[in-house]
Amino acid sequence: MVRLSNNLVGLLNIITLLLSIPIIGGGIWLSKQANTECERFLDKPVIALGVFILLVSIAGLVGSCCKVSWLLWLYLLVMFLLIVLLFCFTIFAFVVTNKGAGEALSDRGYKEYRLGDYSNWLQKRVNNHWTKIRSCLVDSKICQKLLDAGSTPVEVFYKEHLSALQSGCCKPSNDCNFQYVSPTNWTQSPASSLKNPDCSAWSNDPNILCYNCQSCKAGLLDNIKSDWKRVAVINIVFLIFLIIVYTIGCCAFRNNREDNAWKRYP
Repeated sequence: MVRLSNNLVGLLNIITLLLSIPIIGGGIWLSKQANTECERFLDKPVIALGVFILLVSIAGLVGSCCKVSWLLWLYLLVMFLLIVLLFCFTIFAFVVTNKGAGEALSDRGYKEYRLGDYSNWLQKRVNNHWTKIRSCLVDSKICQKLLDAGSTPVEVFYKEHLSALQSGCCKPSNDCNFQYVSPTNWTQSPASSLKNPDCSAWSNDPNILCYNCQSCKAGLLDNIKSDWKRVAVINIVFLIFLIIVYTIGCCAFRNNREDNAWKRYP
């Protein structure tokens, strides 16, 4: 008689197997629809994830329902490695996102972002890949809203609630004290300062703006920090789920061994 744990493992793997199909389909769709290098960057990892879930689900399904012990053992090994990797990544994510936050400014609706405030590990990764990241940011048109708002009065602009990327990449640093013309058009004045390297990097060219600034990298890291913290919380929930599935799988594996032993020694 098929045991309850085998049924549960089989049911859970049917669900994950069905989920893997739209994931693979989404990756294939991305590869067909992508127009830029940044969009194409996602298709292969998504397809690989879908295929991985599909194969693991098949191993768990066949191993539990057909009582193929070696497949169930392989399934449990993969699950154990996933639990260890997810646990390590979750701890790592909390550690590297512990530092860094935007600086609130007086009479400003937005914050200023400084690269040195964030984790050294994250800074190094962003600096090493900035050319490609910068290209992706330009393609994503994160500054388009500010470019379109050309006639915004300075008092209104200073009250705007800009995102971290818009604040870091689409306008010069507050340290520069540039004269406001429009949200993406600023000029130097006698009161301007170039002590901050970002002030020299600023350009009114819509394709340059502050995409070469340290503040733009800091705005990206602030986004990464927020996203990684959300992912870490989701990982905790997923870890609990994996541990439960792993425990049930161990019971199913024990059942398989007991049933196979009975068949060998009638």
